[in-house]
Amino acid sequence: MTVMPADLSGIDVRAEIERLRKERNAVILAHYYQRPELQDLADFVGDSLELSRKAAETDADVIAFCGVKFMADTAKILSPNKIVVLPDINAGCSLEDSCPPEKFKAFREAHPDHIALTYINCSTEVKALSDIIVTSSSAETILQQIPADQKIIFGPDRHLGGYLSRKFNREMLLWPGVCIVHEAFSETELLKLKAQHPGAPIAAHPECPPHIVDHADYVGSTSGILQYAATIPQDTLIVATEPHIIHQMQLSIPNKTFIGAPGADGNCNCNICPYMALNTLEKLYVALRDLTPRVEIEEPLRLAAKKSLDRMLEMASGTIGKGDLGSR
Repeated sequence: MTVMPADLSGIDVRAEIERLRKERNAVILAHYYQRPELQDLADFVGDSLELSRKAAETDADVIAFCGVKFMADTAKILSPNKIVVLPDINAGCSLEDSCPPEKFKAFREAHPDHIALTYINCSTEVKALSDIIVTSSSAETILQQIPADQKIIFGPDRHLGGYLSRKFNREMLLWPGVCIVHEAFSETELLKLKAQHPGAPIAAHPECPPHIVDHADYVGSTSGILQYAATIPQDTLIVATEPHIIHQMQLSIPNKTFIGAPGADGNCNCNICPYMALNTLEKLYVALRDLTPRVEIEEPLRLAAKKSLDRMLEMASGTIGKGDLGSR
């Protein structure tokens, strides 16, 4: 756990982060769901896998990942020789928490004729137990390459899995995990908002439940939603995902209005990820100063997890054959 100094009042935290970035030869990554001040000072802002791949391509010695634990773990899987720090080690993920490795292993063993198509929002151990990792942006491309007669387990997000199952008419065994943020959106409040802004399209992340996705004009990843916002002719967009992505929308498309989809009572902050919110400028400063909390992964586990990530990258680029998709 990060131990905060008793008093940072005499420290220019931003200036110290800049100094340490150079001194440590560090690259700072920020997910779209991070606080605006973290996004603004990051070297790269984006989706979790995109950030890890960009960091791996740099000559940085240190990766400071402003995101959640599974994202920092992915960065370490792809960059084993770099130091990876996470500002708050308690920044977890409800989807990762929903899928304990020992239970996932037992589930796999109970269905030996199924391959495991697993969302990247999971632990390193679950990645190691999986056949193919997917992201919200690559899942459709990958699913379409899997033979129709191949049985599939999809986890840990039942909403993303259900969306794919409905769209492609593919039966899948779904692990019952959900994202607590996307689960919190209210259909009633969304329809009220839609009535207040007639003509405004809705963009939704596929982690949302069906009663939200069914009202969306566009369904896609965070980067996909950002691209959609730039291409629509309308000047207002309702956004059904974690609202900190709106910061990037406002920076890149300042002439449009973006409205976050509401939670249950229309006013709650339940659509803000409590895990992402744990990271702060002060914690980032301490992480760069002390190079802790540090992500460490034992090499056999890292290699096992990397295999399912590599398979995803191969399939997303179309370089793997259907004959390679048998169950484990």
